[in-house]
Amino acid sequence: MAITKDTELKKAINTMLTSIGEQPIQNVNDLAGLSDASIAKDILANVSRAVQSRGWIFNTDLDVILKPASSGNNKGQIILAENVLRVDTVNRLRDPDNDIVERGRKLYDRQTNTNIFEQGTEIKVNLIKELPFEDLPEPAKRYITIRSARIFHDRVVGAGELHKFYQEDEMQAWSTLIEYEGDTADYNIFDNYDVYRVVDRLPGVSSNRLGYNVIESYTT
Repeated sequence: MAITKDTELKKAINTMLTSIGEQPIQNVNDLAGLSDASIAKDILANVSRAVQSRGWIFNTDLDVILKPASSGNNKGQIILAENVLRVDTVNRLRDPDNDIVERGRKLYDRQTNTNIFEQGTEIKVNLIKELPFEDLPEPAKRYITIRSARIFHDRVVGAGELHKFYQEDEMQAWSTLIEYEGDTADYNIFDNYDVYRVVDRLPGVSSNRLGYNVIESYTT
């Protein structure tokens, strides 16, 4: 059987449903009357977004050049795509005058207090994007599914004896995801963007302490 978008999503939702003894669903797009399945789908979406918002090698585009719109109502503005979760300005550590942040899905220059940029302006950024669940690597899908299942179980059934077992599975899946990230990313050069991302996941260490500013544009 071919693996499709719905197949991957249905598999994750059914894992969550079976954790509380519910019957699996057949169609992720038709959940009418299936309240538990609807809750599971929403939790999975929220957890996926929150996990991806941290920024990983698989959902980060590096050194992207953004330019202001040349015409229309948004002329001079730099509008971010809907799937952009976070914007990290490049070389901000080396260039204190580079003070670009996100406001209302647009880039904003805090030095000049405006979201209007001159034509010809080019701003280099790293973009953290929200990917569809089926496009995530297997370690990420597994962690998101297990974490979602724990949250779903606690919300629908309540925390009980199984809670600690779900936590253990979640911690193991997290370790696997971190290992995948480390194996995939390039940490050989300290000022590499990947280094700052992995430093943020080390206990007691934050890239902000190194002067690397992260502009967050998401809620969890």
